[in-house]
Amino acid sequence: MTDDPLANTTITDAPEWTVDAGEGTLAPRSALEVLTSLNERIASGKIDEFQPIATGFVPLDKTIGGGMRPGELLLIGGAQGSGKTTMALQMARNMAAGGQSSVLYVCFEHEEEYLIQRLIAMESALTHLPQKSGAVKIQDVKKEVLGSYTASAESGQKAKLGANPRLRPPLERIARYGSALHLMRGTATSSTVDNMRHLVADYRGPEHRRLVLVVDYLQKVPVFPEPSDEAEKVTRIVSGLKDIALSMEIPVIAIVAADREGLKAKRLRNHHLRGSSAINYESDIILILNDKYNIVAKVNIEFNPYQAQRYRDWAVVTVEKNRGGQDNVDLEYEKLFEYSCFDPTGRVTAEKLIEERLFNE
Repeated sequence: MTDDPLANTTITDAPEWTVDAGEGTLAPRSALEVLTSLNERIASGKIDEFQPIATGFVPLDKTIGGGMRPGELLLIGGAQGSGKTTMALQMARNMAAGGQSSVLYVCFEHEEEYLIQRLIAMESALTHLPQKSGAVKIQDVKKEVLGSYTASAESGQKAKLGANPRLRPPLERIARYGSALHLMRGTATSSTVDNMRHLVADYRGPEHRRLVLVVDYLQKVPVFPEPSDEAEKVTRIVSGLKDIALSMEIPVIAIVAADREGLKAKRLRNHHLRGSSAINYESDIILILNDKYNIVAKVNIEFNPYQAQRYRDWAVVTVEKNRGGQDNVDLEYEKLFEYSCFDPTGRVTAEKLIEERLFNE
């Protein structure tokens, strides 16, 4: 007698049940067919979809079950300057550097060269934490690039970034994973959901290469013809990104802008994300960034006013939605924005958070 309940099952009696829908075929599968297919995949060692891809942020990964899984849509919301792009780009870097997956980062706000400059600053700092000696600030990266060109021109040699002693260490580290991190400038004419789907399908290929799609940011994705209002546009975009996650079997990360009320709110929450209620329905995980200084209770600094300044250096990342685990979890990460990154170690927020500002300025 075998321990495998599927060993002696047969699905030959299953009826043919399909409908040609023009652009595709509707073909329901019985639970037994799905189980048999799953059993065959496991037997052949195709278990990638069951292995989460870590974001590299602790303890966020622990909260969401070890990382992201194929089919999941994670949204990052926050006010301007709260670190949304910094966090998304750092997640992309961590996933590629960890060898877990390739990443396609589609950015509608910055050129690829600018993102590389941020990566250089980020890479220079992450390996030295908690010390920052030897790290290159983002504002100094461009100076070092120009300095490399000037030095080479004076010597009559061809300019090489790797010859710069400050840039060489982070460049060497980027080179180790750089072929797995793909950067693309998003445009208002061609970077549609459908075109991103084709890009993903082309990269995945018959080998089903692992890939994570990052979109920075959701409201900038073009829709044709242009819907009459933003809510309809955002609904179509977020539904499309979720469909890419499911149909292409990849994790998708997207940055979401806050609405006007959210920018004025005492504390940004998931209902302040701009555009449509579909954002909350379609997503699997929602992270909201707030400055800790703005949302911590006054009782925490009543006997230590100097503590308030320290709170300015931290961002609170609230797991507002977590379809696969605990939500309403407040985590915090030190902001190292001069190096275009967060300290990824993080911690659970110990202080009480309220809806009012620390000070009314």
